[in-house]
Amino acid sequence: MRIRLDPWPVDTQDGQLTLKPFAGLVFNAETEAWAAIAPRDLPARLRRVLVVDGKPRMEARLLLDDEAGGLSLAGFGAFVAGAVDLCPHGSRQAELLEVAAQRVLAYSNEGSAAVKAERLSPRNPHTGRLEYTPHVFTGSQLEGAKSKVQRLMLDAEAALSHQLASALPLDEHDPNALPDTLVLQDGPVRIGGAGRAVLGYVKTLHTDYLGADRIGLLGTLKPGERTPVLRFRVGDQGDGQGSEGREQRFTWYVRLCDPPFYQHPLAGVMRLEMHAPEDSDFVPRGVLDIANLSGRLLCKLASVPHKDARAPQNLIPTAALEQAMGRAMGSAELVTRRIRSHLARELGRIEVGEAVA
Repeated sequence: MRIRLDPWPVDTQDGQLTLKPFAGLVFNAETEAWAAIAPRDLPARLRRVLVVDGKPRMEARLLLDDEAGGLSLAGFGAFVAGAVDLCPHGSRQAELLEVAAQRVLAYSNEGSAAVKAERLSPRNPHTGRLEYTPHVFTGSQLEGAKSKVQRLMLDAEAALSHQLASALPLDEHDPNALPDTLVLQDGPVRIGGAGRAVLGYVKTLHTDYLGADRIGLLGTLKPGERTPVLRFRVGDQGDGQGSEGREQRFTWYVRLCDPPFYQHPLAGVMRLEMHAPEDSDFVPRGVLDIANLSGRLLCKLASVPHKDARAPQNLIPTAALEQAMGRAMGSAELVTRRIRSHLARELGRIEVGEAVA
């Protein structure tokens, strides 16, 4: 027995490696030969790469009561979805886009209290006003508000990716299919976003799409090399049911760096994902072109351990974007103070009004 290290720190939400077997079917899409494919140079046609990510945050758990004495759960939260705009050839400086916080008052649909937007006006006007827009969630679960903020963030992230990415022809032989603008989206691509040049990058290997007979190739990949492109259906449970109407995906793996000998052999490997046309038995030329350049591009953007604990998968632009999004949401401690002060003033006015009446 040999013990190997998972490179990600234990205080992250998840480790880098889990490898729960995928229950459904995975098909060869590019070739029947299961072997490493060498990276290719970045083509001049690709002029713009945007890295899109989002960040949610819960700021307070709330309890709403109505005039009849009914209680329901709610929460104040915030999220940001933004992008880093960069030139893959290094001819211009990177630029932050759309990094602005949105605040949410998430409440349960099982309550009957009237819910309106909450505006937290500061005593010092230079610190800005916080406005929480109401959004309802279904049920009365304790984590319902948090899940709602997360869903709003994912929807904003998907909309931004779709807005920024070039259209992607799904023809098999179009020589001009490679877009000039490619979006790298943190996490899997979203349902309903087909037809755009959006490449999802999955930093953790929590699902095994390869099986015992194929996963060994990942440990032998050299930096920049990739696996052949595979195809699977989202939500496929392997029972012939449950996958009806769910979208198809292309997926492949790339290696960003060689791991130290004491880390597990899949350290430094990332899974990539793009939309696949329904019932296709080929890889569109645009998808194949993106797969061919993905290794070279991601090796350029990969982080290093002495700068990022989640290296190399947490890309350099992603880390910069995370910092900018944190600044956009402001200090969690100061926001919590603002919320407490606001609610204390509002409840004080209500109690004074009731006493006068």
